[in-house]
Amino acid sequence: MKRSVWMLALALSGCASVSDINQTPPTMSFISGKKPHEYAKCVADRLADSRGSLQMEPHKNGVRVIVPGKLSSMPAAVFDIEERSSGSGVKLHESLSNVPVRPGDVQEAANACISG
Repeated sequence: MKRSVWMLALALSGCASVSDINQTPPTMSFISGKKPHEYAKCVADRLADSRGSLQMEPHKNGVRVIVPGKLSSMPAAVFDIEERSSGSGVKLHESLSNVPVRPGDVQEAANACISG
Protein backbone atom coordinates (compact mmCIF):
# COMPACT_ATOMS: atom_id res chain seq x y z
CA MET A 1 0.00 0.00 0.00
CA LYS A 2 2.77 2.46 0.93
CA ARG A 3 4.58 1.75 -2.31
CA SER A 4 1.49 2.52 -4.42
CA VAL A 5 0.86 5.77 -2.53
CA TRP A 6 4.51 6.72 -3.05
CA MET A 7 4.40 5.97 -6.78
CA LEU A 8 1.15 7.93 -7.18
CA ALA A 9 2.69 10.88 -5.37
CA LEU A 10 5.75 10.78 -7.61
CA ALA A 11 3.58 10.64 -10.71
CA LEU A 12 1.49 13.60 -9.60
CA SER A 13 4.49 15.70 -8.60
CA GLY A 14 6.33 15.13 -11.87
CA CYS A 15 4.88 18.25 -13.45
CA ALA A 16 5.56 20.67 -10.59
CA SER A 17 7.46 23.83 -11.43
CA VAL A 18 9.39 26.09 -9.07
CA SER A 19 6.51 28.60 -9.01
CA ASP A 20 4.02 25.79 -8.26
CA ILE A 21 6.17 24.56 -5.39
CA ASN A 22 6.62 28.08 -3.99
CA GLN A 23 2.85 28.57 -3.88
CA THR A 24 2.54 25.80 -1.28
CA PRO A 25 3.03 26.69 2.38
CA PRO A 26 6.62 26.19 3.57
CA THR A 27 7.29 22.82 5.18
CA MET A 28 10.06 24.46 7.21
CA SER A 29 10.88 28.08 8.06
CA PHE A 30 13.80 29.00 10.32
CA ILE A 31 16.84 31.21 10.91
CA SER A 32 20.38 29.91 10.42
CA GLY A 33 23.62 31.37 11.72
CA LYS A 34 25.21 30.82 8.30
CA LYS A 35 25.25 33.32 5.46
CA PRO A 36 23.06 32.37 2.44
CA HIS A 37 25.87 31.00 0.26
CA GLU A 38 27.35 29.03 3.19
CA TYR A 39 23.98 27.47 3.95
CA ALA A 40 23.32 26.70 0.27
CA LYS A 41 26.72 25.01 -0.09
CA CYS A 42 26.08 22.91 3.01
CA VAL A 43 22.71 21.74 1.65
CA ALA A 44 24.24 21.00 -1.77
CA ASP A 45 27.05 18.97 -0.18
CA ARG A 46 24.62 16.97 1.97
CA LEU A 47 22.28 16.19 -0.94
CA ALA A 48 24.96 15.48 -3.55
CA ASP A 49 24.77 11.70 -3.16
CA SER A 50 20.98 11.36 -3.08
CA ARG A 51 19.89 14.18 -5.43
CA GLY A 52 22.82 14.96 -7.69
CA SER A 53 23.50 18.51 -8.82
CA LEU A 54 21.36 21.24 -7.28
CA GLN A 55 20.60 24.46 -9.11
CA MET A 56 21.53 27.71 -7.32
CA GLU A 57 20.44 31.13 -8.45
CA PRO A 58 20.40 34.64 -6.95
CA HIS A 59 17.10 35.46 -5.27
CA LYS A 60 16.15 38.69 -3.47
CA ASN A 61 18.87 39.24 -0.82
CA GLY A 62 20.26 35.74 -1.00
CA VAL A 63 20.06 32.56 -3.01
CA ARG A 64 17.45 30.06 -4.19
CA VAL A 65 18.39 26.39 -4.23
CA ILE A 66 16.31 24.12 -6.47
CA VAL A 67 16.47 20.45 -5.52
CA PRO A 68 15.70 17.90 -8.27
CA GLY A 69 13.57 14.82 -7.64
CA LYS A 70 15.16 11.47 -6.86
CA LEU A 71 13.82 9.89 -10.06
CA SER A 72 13.58 12.90 -12.36
CA SER A 73 15.18 16.26 -13.00
CA MET A 74 11.92 18.09 -12.23
CA PRO A 75 12.06 20.25 -9.07
CA ALA A 76 11.09 18.48 -5.86
CA ALA A 77 11.98 21.19 -3.34
CA VAL A 78 12.99 24.83 -3.23
CA PHE A 79 15.06 26.56 -0.54
CA ASP A 80 14.63 30.35 -0.43
CA ILE A 81 17.56 31.64 1.61
CA GLU A 82 17.62 35.37 2.42
CA GLU A 83 20.39 37.27 4.14
CA ARG A 84 19.72 38.59 7.63
CA SER A 85 21.98 40.60 9.88
CA SER A 86 23.01 37.55 11.89
CA GLY A 87 22.87 34.85 9.19
CA SER A 88 20.01 33.67 6.98
CA GLY A 89 16.28 33.28 6.95
CA VAL A 90 15.39 29.98 5.26
CA LYS A 91 12.10 28.74 3.85
CA LEU A 92 11.81 25.24 2.45
CA HIS A 93 8.97 24.41 0.05
CA GLU A 94 8.46 20.80 -1.07
CA SER A 95 6.30 19.49 -3.89
CA LEU A 96 5.20 16.48 -1.82
CA SER A 97 4.52 18.50 1.33
CA ASN A 98 1.11 16.89 1.89
CA VAL A 99 2.33 13.30 1.37
CA PRO A 100 3.42 11.69 4.66
CA VAL A 101 5.70 9.09 3.01
CA ARG A 102 7.93 11.52 1.05
CA PRO A 103 11.73 11.18 1.15
CA GLY A 104 13.26 12.74 4.26
CA ASP A 105 16.69 13.57 2.88
CA VAL A 106 15.81 17.19 2.07
CA GLN A 107 14.53 17.98 5.57
CA GLU A 108 17.48 16.12 7.13
CA ALA A 109 19.89 18.26 5.10
CA ALA A 110 17.97 21.41 6.05
CA ASN A 111 18.21 20.57 9.76
CA ALA A 112 21.84 19.48 9.62
CA CYS A 113 22.93 22.77 8.03
CA ILE A 114 21.16 25.18 10.41
CA SER A 115 23.89 25.84 12.96
CA GLY A 116 27.18 27.49 12.14
